[in-house]
Amino acid sequence: MADIAYAQGGAGMGPGPLLQFLPLAMVMVIFYFLLIRPQQQKMKAHRELIDNLKRNDEVMTGGGLYGRVVELADRIVTLEVAPNVRVRVDRLHVETVVSAMPKPAKSSDKGEGKDK
Repeated sequence: MADIAYAQGGAGMGPGPLLQFLPLAMVMVIFYFLLIRPQQQKMKAHRELIDNLKRNDEVMTGGGLYGRVVELADRIVTLEVAPNVRVRVDRLHVETVVSAMPKPAKSSDKGEGKDK
């Protein structure tokens, strides 16, 4: 018995080059909005914070050192961390201004209302 060879159609055309590029473009857009843009906004806010530093601001450095700004130079900030103790740090290492942050309220219930 003889096998009959039928003419098979060629493989169908795959998606066009634009459709192949679409998933990659979507990943790049998601990457931009989830990673790059928030980091740029954070850097902009930090730059504004550094530019707006002034004397007597209480700040925290990147290493966790708290102090009061005593002197501002071009790139160096002098902090007073204790009475008559001054430390010089680079402006870029100032993380936050803590004088603008609310301070915790002190508890004034020294034995009041306690049962004996």
